[in-house]
Amino acid sequence: MRRVLLLGLLALALPLAAAASSIDITNIGGTIAGSASGLSLSGSTVISYGGIVGSNLGTVTFTTGGFSSGNVTIGGTLMAGGTLTITGNGSVSGVPNGVIFSGTFTSAQWVLSDKPGGGYELKATFISTSGGSAGHFGEFTLAGTLNENGTITLGSGDIILNSVPEPGTLVLLGTGLLGIGGLVRRKRILG
Repeated sequence: MRRVLLLGLLALALPLAAAASSIDITNIGGTIAGSASGLSLSGSTVISYGGIVGSNLGTVTFTTGGFSSGNVTIGGTLMAGGTLTITGNGSVSGVPNGVIFSGTFTSAQWVLSDKPGGGYELKATFISTSGGSAGHFGEFTLAGTLNENGTITLGSGDIILNSVPEPGTLVLLGTGLLGIGGLVRRKRILG
């Protein structure tokens, strides 16, 4: 009976140990420039970090890879590459001071928006270049038209950062489970 209870507790603990946490970051403003070589964002301000809201919590900048299909005017698919950097200014308790995230785009779509007001959306996934994080998602929305070699003001951005446990954490979990298994086996043999 105790062994079944222990195994049940371990089964419940495993998904929690490997679960990823996420932080939702919202940014507004800034200028998106577009050309055949891709898109870039500068001057965008972070206004929400997790549950913390403020008028200036940091900045978001990015550059994407070039268009593999389509273009700036009609939308299309962007090549992997480019960078995304989110920097906090530490002005509010709970918001880091310095680089919060630095990563590379793994995929990106520049699509016409179906939201009220029209415009475009950049829907992208990216991974951390500093390790320890992956599986991130970002969506940047703007109203208006962006022409080749032109610029447009960003309406808003929504970035969700999902942190994945580091391999070292999973190794510690595994060795702990082996130790518990050894204790259960020893107790069963000694009776």
